[in-house]
Amino acid sequence: MTDTTTIPDTFSLGDLPIHRLGFGSMQLTGPGVWGPPKDVDEAKRVLRRAVELGVDFIDTADSYGPYVAEELIAEALHPYKDGLLIATKAGLTRTGPNVWPPVGRPEYLRQEALMSLRRLKLDVIDLFQLHRIDPKVPLEDQIGELKKLQDEGKIRHIGLSEVSVEELQAAQKIATIVSVQNLYNLAKRDAEPLLEYSEANGIGFIPWFPLATGKLAKEGGKLDQLAKQHDASPSQLALAWLLHRSPVMLPIPGTSSVAHLEDNMRSAELQLSPDEVAELEAAV
Repeated sequence: MTDTTTIPDTFSLGDLPIHRLGFGSMQLTGPGVWGPPKDVDEAKRVLRRAVELGVDFIDTADSYGPYVAEELIAEALHPYKDGLLIATKAGLTRTGPNVWPPVGRPEYLRQEALMSLRRLKLDVIDLFQLHRIDPKVPLEDQIGELKKLQDEGKIRHIGLSEVSVEELQAAQKIATIVSVQNLYNLAKRDAEPLLEYSEANGIGFIPWFPLATGKLAKEGGKLDQLAKQHDASPSQLALAWLLHRSPVMLPIPGTSSVAHLEDNMRSAELQLSPDEVAELEAAV
């Protein structure tokens, strides 16, 4: 295919360069992101295979399981390969499957950071993200505690999740923010203003739920049509579109299957023309 757009392969989160296509660990848990996965051995194989395929950015959270995903990462990958960045989060508690009450009290965030260090067998967490802003706690107390942890050398960089541009700007007055993680995919692009702000300011944008494509992926849909032209799957094309959408985009598709992982990783090889990118965007 001619007239393709060359996309950068790497991005630096602060001082840490990573490949832009990472891996999200939420699916390495049971139904409702609760408890262990059905096949623990396969979950560990997925993590090891991801690193073998060149993934050097793994996203997790204390609330996945809870604690299950972090523990699996350590069991499967520790001692860690040089250059592997493991990002985790705190700020959401778990009281049952699919239940996520926010808690942003400083003492709780500190406790969870210290416990994540222990579970992940790390001396420092390279990227620690506030999973949600707790509306009952002043933002300066939540970000301020993460800044204290950073100053103490327990975390290297700070990120946010599910925030608006205004909330990001408020947090930036308290600490340096290197990443945001919001719902974003081909069919759901409400976070476009945040993406544009992130791109303008060199902030990594981590889209969660990156493979939700709705009717586009159905037989005969626009995503399905273009995928066939590229001899690719709709999921591969959806990920390729994200990588083409912005140089600060850091997709983290997750799966509990080695086969699905390998399929997702091939999306980085796809080249789309500007017309194809525009065609996909216009189809929604």
